[in-house]
Amino acid sequence: MRIAELIAQHRFRLTEGAINPPQPGYVQVRVTSVGICGSDLHNFADGHVGDTLSVYPMVLGHEPSGVVEKLGEGVSGWAVGDAALLEPAIYCYHCEYCLTGRHNVCSNLRFLSQPQDPGFFRDFVNLPARNLLPLPKGLSLMQATLFEPLAVVLHSMKFVQPRPGETAVVFGTGPIGQMTVAVLKMSGFSRVWAVDPVAHRREQAVLAGADAAIDPRACDPVKQIMADTGKRGVDVAIDCAALGPSMNQCLNSVRSAGRVVITAIPAEAEPSLQFHVMRRKEISLFNVRRSNHESELALELLATHNSRFAPMITHTRPLEKVEEAFFILERYEDGVGKIAIDLANSSAP
Repeated sequence: MRIAELIAQHRFRLTEGAINPPQPGYVQVRVTSVGICGSDLHNFADGHVGDTLSVYPMVLGHEPSGVVEKLGEGVSGWAVGDAALLEPAIYCYHCEYCLTGRHNVCSNLRFLSQPQDPGFFRDFVNLPARNLLPLPKGLSLMQATLFEPLAVVLHSMKFVQPRPGETAVVFGTGPIGQMTVAVLKMSGFSRVWAVDPVAHRREQAVLAGADAAIDPRACDPVKQIMADTGKRGVDVAIDCAALGPSMNQCLNSVRSAGRVVITAIPAEAEPSLQFHVMRRKEISLFNVRRSNHESELALELLATHNSRFAPMITHTRPLEKVEEAFFILERYEDGVGKIAIDLANSSAP
């Protein structure tokens, strides 16, 4: 099978590898589509994700869909040819955190697309049967790759604690930011500001439901939000960028006793926070660790609100052009929103 390996910053190579038969309880899947995540881009452009260094070669990609190819012994409920969404996280199900429902912080977590656990930029993968979800009617395998990032957004809502009529600002309107805007509006927020320096991403945020879009290069977004809210600030500030001053801008734009949620992963190993701003306002600060039991709801939302989410995928590239896809994302070229790798229409494995 073909495997796209990241071998250095800004460098992929396409190589060949073998796939073993699925072991008992596992399913072999032919991967058809994989979305590119911001953490993938960190590995490509920065050589690390926060304080975790990239270890080359590594196989990225953790927003996958595919078609069942083979069944391991003891697997039921699936048949060869079934379309499926593929959960990238493999949990142990017996540690303290799994037993209390906090699977996303499992002590023995394996997340496919880490240096020691290859991701989905490859033609075939063997997964535990419980990591497969059926493709809902009305969704294509490409559209359904949005389930993993949307599940992250839905997990963030546990900390946002949506209350109808409240206000929010979203810093960073890449795909996660756009989905966050959409879910906030669907949850009853009366006004949502979107902040992003890239013009087409501000436009995409407005299409997702943002009531106002701010260019942080043209004005101070904190001053603008405070002016728009009569110096009160918004109820919730969500950082979907974690770049430059965005985390501290969240602290400064939220009201006293408000909520700040950090969904993005900061590039710095030790980000600097204006603690005393947070202290004086008694702000509740939350960070988001992937998702936890939100995939089924994400698929339901994608199926029932397809027209809202499907347009977020603006570009696709075949596996052999994965490096080109990453450069498009890194440079914000061609009005790119979400870009996905299309293995089904790549060169035959």
